Amino acid sequence: MKERDGMFDGDTRLAGVERVVNVRLPTVYGVFLAVGYLDLNSGHEQIALVYGDITGEGALARVHSECLTGDAFGSMHCECGDQLSAALGAIAEEGRGILVYLRGHEGRGIGLLAKLQAMKLQTEGLDTVEANLALGLPADARDYGVAAEILHDLDVQSVRLLSNNPRKREALLRHGIKITEQVPLLIPPHEENIRYLRTKRERLGHHLPHLDDAGE
Repeated sequence: MKERDGMFDGDTRLAGVERVVNVRLPTVYGVFLAVGYLDLNSGHEQIALVYGDITGEGALARVHSECLTGDAFGSMHCECGDQLSAALGAIAEEGRGILVYLRGHEGRGIGLLAKLQAMKLQTEGLDTVEANLALGLPADARDYGVAAEILHDLDVQSVRLLSNNPRKREALLRHGIKITEQVPLLIPPHEENIRYLRTKRERLGHHLPHLDDAGE
C-alpha cells in the first residue's frame, strides 16, 4: 500500500470495499492507524487498526467479529471483549500487526436482536448452536470476504492469524490470504462462559485446549 507522510493514501477501491479515511488513533495499547472502509455490498462501515509496518511477511493479525455485548458492555457470556483487548495488546507488544474489526458479524452473523433471543434460549437450556437453529438461523452465518479484501488492500503479504477458529483460517485461505501460523488466543474461562466455550469446541471445532483443565 502506498504511503504519504507516514499515512496511507485514501480513495482506494476494490471489488467490494472502498477505503474512505485514515486517522491516527491513540489507545491504551499504543498508537494505531485507524483505516475506515465502506462495504459496497452490505453498506456496513468497517475498520482496520494498523500498528507499525505490516507490509512484509508474517504480520500478526486478528480478524475480530463485532460483539456489542462483549466488546462494549463487558458481557461474561462470551470471551469476545477479553479477546479484543488481548489481541490489541499482543499486536502492540509485537511492534507490528493489524486488527480487522468486522461489523455485521454480531452473534456469528445473525444480528444483535437474534443474538439476544438466542441468549434467552440458552438460559432455558439450549446451547449456543441449538439456540441459533431453534430460531431458524445458521449456527454461523459469517463471511470473511470483506476482511480478506481489507488485508489485500493493506498490502499484507502473509499473516500470523490470532484465532482459535479453524473455519476462519480456512475462509481467509479461500479468499487468498496467506497464513504462515495460527496463533492461539486463549482466555481463561469462568463460570458464566464455560458451557458456551465447550460448545464452541465440541460443535464448532474451535481449538480450546485450555478447557481441559477447567472445572465444571
